[in-house]
Amino acid sequence: MPFIKRSSTAPGEEKPDDSLATHIGALMSPDPEARWSAARALGGRAVAVDALAAALGAEQIPRVREAIMTALIRVGDQASVLALLPYLRSQDAGHRGTAIEALQALPKAIMPFMPALLSDGDTDVRILATELARNMPGKDATRVLCDLLKSEQHPNVCAAAIDVLAEVGTRDAVPALQACAARFADTPFLPFAVSTTIARISDGEG
Repeated sequence: MPFIKRSSTAPGEEKPDDSLATHIGALMSPDPEARWSAARALGGRAVAVDALAAALGAEQIPRVREAIMTALIRVGDQASVLALLPYLRSQDAGHRGTAIEALQALPKAIMPFMPALLSDGDTDVRILATELARNMPGKDATRVLCDLLKSEQHPNVCAAAIDVLAEVGTRDAVPALQACAARFADTPFLPFAVSTTIARISDGEG
């Protein structure tokens, strides 16, 4: 029988890696290729999240930014979410878009942050937050978006939520959708969107 060496690392424990400090240091290298390689090497390393977050804040090369965000996605914890959330407020549309894509890839980790995002004082943040529900299980997306619809006063935010519900919502969304349509009866596009969404939900589950 071949001898199998038992690992000395407990489950869930980071395996010691002498190159970790080297990769973290390379995130600030003047060479974009070195930064890109470092980000790829640090993917999934929870201990590197702070360094990855700092690097993301300084990085201007799209390819390297993408590698850093991918590394954060591979970690996939709430610390990774916290590193990505500030970019929802970025003035750069590209940064906002890549942050949305990254956060959509972490539906479980983003869930605890959804109530605050969907009640944010910035209308644009609330609209972007509805997109984060698109990759959630239908039941979860329906719950958070219906909670939004019950109190949201901006028609564009409601429209964004309705659009996502049309794709992933369940029949549990129907009462909130109907109430929203009634509340915005004088905004023609919303009742129409609601009726279309209810029809899609009914067809999809029927």
